[in-house]
Amino acid sequence: MSGLAIFVKTPGRSAVKTRLAAARGAAWAEDWYRRAAAAVAEVAVHAGVTAYWAVAEPDAVWPDLPAIHQGDGGLGERMARVHATLVARHGRGMLLGADAPQVSPALLRDADAWLDAADARLVLGPSRDGGFWLFGGNVAPPLAAWTGVRYSAADTARDFRAALDPYGAWRTLPVLTDADRADDLPHVFAELTALPDPLPAQRTLADWMRRP
Repeated sequence: MSGLAIFVKTPGRSAVKTRLAAARGAAWAEDWYRRAAAAVAEVAVHAGVTAYWAVAEPDAVWPDLPAIHQGDGGLGERMARVHATLVARHGRGMLLGADAPQVSPALLRDADAWLDAADARLVLGPSRDGGFWLFGGNVAPPLAAWTGVRYSAADTARDFRAALDPYGAWRTLPVLTDADRADDLPHVFAELTALPDPLPAQRTLADWMRRP
């Protein structure tokens, strides 16, 4: 069974969803973020993986799941550290953002099943903006492979995959939208409401997003 870490920043302690906040206001963005993170956590639990919060702040407390501190450094360094921790504990690990609440348990189970193998394997969930909403592996690629990638760019997923390509066979999951900007929200809402069997936190988030 994979260990899965959901990367979060704590509202009020760190700035969250700054581009979304610029369009909708900080309070709205923080409320959406907390609801989305709760939906992602519920999905992870239902998928049967061992889920953690990967928290940005060393003493942050988030509900219901144990925490792993991301540590210092850029995003690549922090992801590498958390992923290596998961692989050491569980034999395989997945990293997931908190801003794609339309992920389903079936997608996470698919990724986990792919990683349950003796040979070196990697999995990537590309996002609509050119980044990725999930990475997983049953090996821990070296730090240099993570830190040589430019993140939050239109070619991040492509470059990330190329950097890690020598370290395992790939499986690619469906493209999802992660919510960084206001114009991402209609796509997230459409993907959320298209789920055939949404979980309670996903239904709650969709109902909340319908409000004017």
